[in-house]
Amino acid sequence: MPQNQLAPTTISFSDADSGVLAWPVDDWAAALEPPTVLVAEDDEGIRELLVFKLKMAGYRTLATGDGRTAKALAINERPQLIVLDVSMPGMDGLGFCYELQSSPQTADIPVIIINGRGEPSDVDLARIVGAEDYLVKPFTPAELLRRVERLLPIAG
Repeated sequence: MPQNQLAPTTISFSDADSGVLAWPVDDWAAALEPPTVLVAEDDEGIRELLVFKLKMAGYRTLATGDGRTAKALAINERPQLIVLDVSMPGMDGLGFCYELQSSPQTADIPVIIINGRGEPSDVDLARIVGAEDYLVKPFTPAELLRRVERLLPIAG
């Protein structure tokens, strides 16, 4: 006996220009969730501080301390932004950023690289592999939030 498959629940909007627009309810639920930021930082204390500050600012967070897990989270969870340390076990941040930006599946996710080195060549290399921004450690949580909000504003 075949199973009944339920059609997704939709909400319809009337629009003078195009008739009726139907939008699946699941899309609405996702649109109402706060933006997700993946924090990939091997120093647990820094990672916990970044996650705490981002949550207090209204973002949903994912966190990991190694590059391979960060890559899996980026592919499977599709965060709207990644804050990425350069020096991590498993896969360094520059290699991860390059792979992320080289894949059509994840190329649209902006990356902020955080690193203890701030030479112009370090910043240039981060831009070459696809980072949108570069933040030199130590930095203040307020500075990180300014940069995150520039790339990923919270509506409301």
